[in-house]
Amino acid sequence: MNKKTIGTWILRIIPAFIFIQTLFFKFMGAPETLYIFETLGLPDPMWRILSAVSELIIAILILVPRTTGIGALLGAGMMVGALTSHLTILGIEVQGDGGTLFGMGIVVLICCSILVWKNRESIPVVNKVFA
Repeated sequence: MNKKTIGTWILRIIPAFIFIQTLFFKFMGAPETLYIFETLGLPDPMWRILSAVSELIIAILILVPRTTGIGALLGAGMMVGALTSHLTILGIEVQGDGGTLFGMGIVVLICCSILVWKNRESIPVVNKVFA
């Protein structure tokens, strides 16, 4: 395996790992997750579960080389929403986490954005814009 391939796998594994890690908190109804969804006005467990299922699908799409681009595009979109929520409603620090969730969101957004760019030819909408 060459350095470029290793680098690409690292860019895939980081956001996939973070998505998989955070989906467990959502499925389990961790207090931090409940606080976030209640603060956002989405106390119904359906939104938590829908978010977790979306994260699982995105993580799988990112890890499968053939679907990395679309998974990364979806992941970037999800992180734009999450980071916007942090900046407008939740705050950078949530329940004394020192900004950890916000920081992980930025890392995921950066990794996904790079993956979208690297895979732009395989994403019809992106390819059309940058062709």
